[in-house]
Amino acid sequence: MRLKKQKRHRKIVRFYTACFGFRQPFKVLCDGTFVHHLLANHISPPDNAVSTILGAPVKLLTTRCVLAELKSLGDSYSESWKAAGKLFIARCDHTRRKSAEACFIDIIGENNPEHFFVATQDFDLRKKFQEGLWVPGVPVLFGLRNALLLESPSAFQRQIVKSSEEKRLHMTDLEHKLLSDRQKNGLTSKETEDSSDENEALEDQNSGLQAATKANRAKRKMIVKDRVQFKRNKAKGPNPLSCKKKKQRQPNITLEKPGQFIVEDNSLTTDGSALEISYHTMDATYITILPNCLGL
Repeated sequence: MRLKKQKRHRKIVRFYTACFGFRQPFKVLCDGTFVHHLLANHISPPDNAVSTILGAPVKLLTTRCVLAELKSLGDSYSESWKAAGKLFIARCDHTRRKSAEACFIDIIGENNPEHFFVATQDFDLRKKFQEGLWVPGVPVLFGLRNALLLESPSAFQRQIVKSSEEKRLHMTDLEHKLLSDRQKNGLTSKETEDSSDENEALEDQNSGLQAATKANRAKRKMIVKDRVQFKRNKAKGPNPLSCKKKKQRQPNITLEKPGQFIVEDNSLTTDGSALEISYHTMDATYITILPNCLGL
């Protein structure tokens, strides 16, 4: 039973989050009857009990009108008044005290922009919120002995969700007008683009013909000079390094005897024998040999 109840509660919470935009942490408005029921059945802490039902973190709130109503009931509700004073206070801006029902209606407004849950034990108040007489998208919590329950969405609330989805599928008059204007602008722009494309195609054809004629003329005017020519290698002269003149060898002259010099070079004589040169000076260290005396 407990698992079935949790699944049912999660399904209801998903319905309100998907269709009416409820977000975590959920805000729960508690009246005096609900706070008194929590204390009478020893359901504590109240925020944890409510969060287990909704499957998400919650924020419990009440109003100054509810606190004033509990205080006016006397000592029998003094503990309930103290417990309600520990909850968060929702601003109601009422100078004179109103009933919890009227105060909740003023805070929730026409479309419930703050996405409040309502926790109450008042059967008439539960029925009015469930049937959507004031505001269609207000989920209701109530207590049954030591258990807390979440009211399932009524047929009226489901019908409102279905009609709102159908409206989203269809276009409004303003959207239809904008779409028709855009289509007209698109047709005019398409016509201008087609005409410009045709002009560009004609220009491309003309340019292609001109390029083809120029290429044919160039081929006709082509002469032998424009063709590739191969150069023939001409006969070159001898390498100047190979034609270099030979150097003349200097004769090697040695001193054999005092006053006698031997020229060690067989090329200086005709018969290949050594040439003897006599000089009158024995102390000579430097001799100049004339070419005609050496037989050159």
